[in-house]
Amino acid sequence: MDISYDMFIETEIPKDELIISRTDLKGIITYANETFAKISGYEVDELIGKPHNILRHPDMPKSVFKDLWDTIKTGKSWSGYVKNLRKDRGFYWVYAEISGVYKDGELVEYKSMRSFVPKEKRIEMQNLYDKMRKEAGENVRCVSYIKASLYDNLVKKAKEKNISVEKLLESI
Repeated sequence: MDISYDMFIETEIPKDELIISRTDLKGIITYANETFAKISGYEVDELIGKPHNILRHPDMPKSVFKDLWDTIKTGKSWSGYVKNLRKDRGFYWVYAEISGVYKDGELVEYKSMRSFVPKEKRIEMQNLYDKMRKEAGENVRCVSYIKASLYDNLVKKAKEKNISVEKLLESI
């Protein structure tokens, strides 16, 4: 079991690039531009046909996505800050603008354009989202340093039980 925690590695979106995608009405990706693939760490063909929530970072409060879906299902546009999870478990922040695509007056899909977020805003949003998750009783982020021998012991016990270290820690 190779355990890697690249979740602390941030990819910054270039200021002059846009991430563009489209999804069907259930959130399945139907189009992804090359910038989306490059920033997310996926190939375009790995993204097509997948639910957009494969990018959902555990730092994101559930209420943000509830608001997003409640808003776009009524035909309105939604915009806000989103922390996404890369394929390699790193992350990136975007300012997302999501709206419906209509054909003959009927909603047929959603389009999303995502752009650069300044560092100060990323820090502000991380603090806000941490607070929101805590207040909602959701998982909270906890980073701790432990002795290497204890870590190795946890990994060994997790392997013996054929579970992840996270699952092992939950049982303690």
